[in-house]
Amino acid sequence: MTQPASERSATGTPQEADLFSPLTFGDLTLPNRVVMAPLTRNRAGPGFVPQALNVEYYRQRASAGLIITEATQVAPEGLGYPDTPGIYSDEQVAGWRRVTEAVHERGGRVFLQLWHVGRISHPSLQPDGQLPVAPSAVRPAGQAVTYQGPQDFVTPRALTLAELPAIREQYRRGAENARAAGFDGVEIHNANGYLLDQFLRDGTNRRTDAYGGAIENRMRFPLEVLEAVLTVWPAQRVGLRLSPNGTMNDMSDSDPQATFGAMITALNRYDLAYLHIVTALAADIRHGAHPIPASAFRALYNGRLMLNGEYDGARAQETVRGGLADLISFGRLFLANPDLPERLRRAARLNDPDPTTFYGGDARGYTDYPFMA
Repeated sequence: MTQPASERSATGTPQEADLFSPLTFGDLTLPNRVVMAPLTRNRAGPGFVPQALNVEYYRQRASAGLIITEATQVAPEGLGYPDTPGIYSDEQVAGWRRVTEAVHERGGRVFLQLWHVGRISHPSLQPDGQLPVAPSAVRPAGQAVTYQGPQDFVTPRALTLAELPAIREQYRRGAENARAAGFDGVEIHNANGYLLDQFLRDGTNRRTDAYGGAIENRMRFPLEVLEAVLTVWPAQRVGLRLSPNGTMNDMSDSDPQATFGAMITALNRYDLAYLHIVTALAADIRHGAHPIPASAFRALYNGRLMLNGEYDGARAQETVRGGLADLISFGRLFLANPDLPERLRRAARLNDPDPTTFYGGDARGYTDYPFMA
């Protein structure tokens, strides 16, 4: 694997890096490589607008090398869960601007994650009660989370060719709105069984047109979305997330190594800020995933690589020092430890996350986790 230029010495050999050394994306320098992963918390206010509680939550975690926000829908049709924030209205932009200002006042850096859930929705969450959309009319197993409680997923409506430009435009406009809201960059959510992941994998993409069939066709729409976002942001301010081992949201692929190998290789030509990969989680393995090792991703990708996947501090440090990743993103540990970088640096005791408060609610389990004394 070719290391990023910033990680190589004058002799061309990799320089020593660890979890707490700085890293530069273009003109943006991260003081450490401890990243706050995107974490859905279902606490947006009316109109899916970030509120004061969200401002405080992100402000508390500004010591991250980089914050990646919770997934944020780019259009009303992209909604898949109650009370998740959007980035398509003026009110939402204003709400997010209060978040970015608070993070920047604390010296932090923050990217917005752009999201459309595709089939992982329900008519009760959709404008006018319409069907969710997807690349193909393939119903996911399981239940949607709705305001009325769990309800069985429905068979989505397959998008027509004529509709795809409008969805690309929703992502582009979301990227534009993120810029207006003061973000430092954006991450495209191409993982976890949501719309772009649905296009990429053959378990959900049964199309027979230019967007289905061969992997080159299945990659087409995710790459078109990326290129639309790159008309708004320079490449060094754009990341993209993949979950090659993921089974979340009833996802599958007949040959994930070939599918994601092709996608990762294609991403090399864009010189992005980073590629964010979710490695195999315990739940994925229980559901039959055959883990692809991190070394395989490193061998394929020439840019900065961020890994996520139930890391603790010691394993994260070992992974960065060993050259398998440039950054590590932490989910639940950052949720429960707003000062996580300093706790990891000191090998200090960590707060335990409370799963009963993960999704929805008030300040409890959100902004009340204690900092180190």
